[in-house]
Amino acid sequence: MKKLLAFAFVALFSFNAMAQQVDLRKKISVSGSAEVEVTPDIIYISISLKEYLKDNNSKKKVEITTLENELYNAIQQAGIPKENLTISNISSYTTVEKKKNPDYLASKQYRLKVNDLNKWNAVIGDVDPKGVAYTNIDSYDYSKIESLKKDLKIKALLAAKEKATYLVTALGDKLGSAIDIQEVNNEAYPQPMYRANVQMKSAAFESDSAASAPELDFKKIKLNYVMNVVFEIKGF
Repeated sequence: MKKLLAFAFVALFSFNAMAQQVDLRKKISVSGSAEVEVTPDIIYISISLKEYLKDNNSKKKVEITTLENELYNAIQQAGIPKENLTISNISSYTTVEKKKNPDYLASKQYRLKVNDLNKWNAVIGDVDPKGVAYTNIDSYDYSKIESLKKDLKIKALLAAKEKATYLVTALGDKLGSAIDIQEVNNEAYPQPMYRANVQMKSAAFESDSAASAPELDFKKIKLNYVMNVVFEIKGF
């Protein structure tokens, strides 16, 4: 009998403990969102310069130093800081190869940071097109991206609160404090595309009509945040 009573007491205690853990508060779950599109203002472009022979004559070679000087001058003319241009690959530019083979055509790869694609068009337009092996956009970003993310999250959270407020008020209740907040990240960084091609190769500059700077169709960065929030419902 004592064992039975002890078992009943333990069972009753466990039940009460479980009941106390159950959240019996009235709640409402809502979602709020905020989004914006911005034009990237930090763009990294890779450039490859390559020596070439004028009229296929080995004695009329356009040296890499000549092409490099054209690139540096074009950058200065465009008002781009010189430190924005860095050499990314020099493995193919070796004096050893040039000594072994006089017809060896050296090349160099660079990385240029620009804030305006119009300046990039001005730069590439002032460089000998036959000396440009290729160029493409490596990556891009927005200088105030972190501040923008913060603002969007706050707007999404306030939108969720506003929605919950008018829904709860319509039922004659009062909105309480937030119980749970979950963030949904829907950032989208679409790949930038040239209108004709992603990559410009030297063959594209053979004709006079193709020698002009390429037109760019640059897609915007779209940021979208959704905040899922659970609020407590309180009666008046």
